[in-house]
Amino acid sequence: MKKTYLFDFDGTLVNSMPSYGSAMKSVLDDYNIPYGDDLVKIVTPLGYEGTAKYYQSIGLNEPVEKILDVMRQKLVHEYTYNINAKDSVIETLKELKLRGCSLNILTASPHLVVDPCLKRIGIFDMFDYIWSCEDFATVKSDPNIYKMAAKRLGKEVGEVIFLDDNYFSAKTAKDAGMISIGVYDDSSAEYVDEMKANTDGYIYKFDELL
Repeated sequence: MKKTYLFDFDGTLVNSMPSYGSAMKSVLDDYNIPYGDDLVKIVTPLGYEGTAKYYQSIGLNEPVEKILDVMRQKLVHEYTYNINAKDSVIETLKELKLRGCSLNILTASPHLVVDPCLKRIGIFDMFDYIWSCEDFATVKSDPNIYKMAAKRLGKEVGEVIFLDDNYFSAKTAKDAGMISIGVYDDSSAEYVDEMKANTDGYIYKFDELL
């Protein structure tokens, strides 16, 4: 049966979390704003604008647009030139495409960084739709984003298979009615047990989808 997949980008398809995490922390470091060890896990589902607003809430006294500019400056180069696909991702996507599956992306990262990265690693054209949270004017912690994505795909929400390495996004997608599969990433290793308990499946390597 031909399946419809909706993939997260950072940490699921590409090995971006070390660069992303360092950049997000460095924004606060530049302004000497303290933060907890769980900062990256908190901001990853929020998207850039949501992260900027969160930074304001913990003491960064700058306009959202200025904070966004700083984030973009730190990340655009990394995504455009350095960040690569995770192990077995490209081969697995090619095989799923050959099987007639619909491949799509829903990510908190903006098109500014996602699209150039996908084009450089040669998989941009494999996807039917590539969506950023900015395309829905909400965040991945909002259950409605998964319902809206399913509607745009012409599917019932329960017909879509969502994959994410972030526990909170994977759980929210399941709560919204999607088939949710957790994906291992070093950045979320501490949540493996929770993800297994609160999703419909869990994979350590991408080719486990085949």
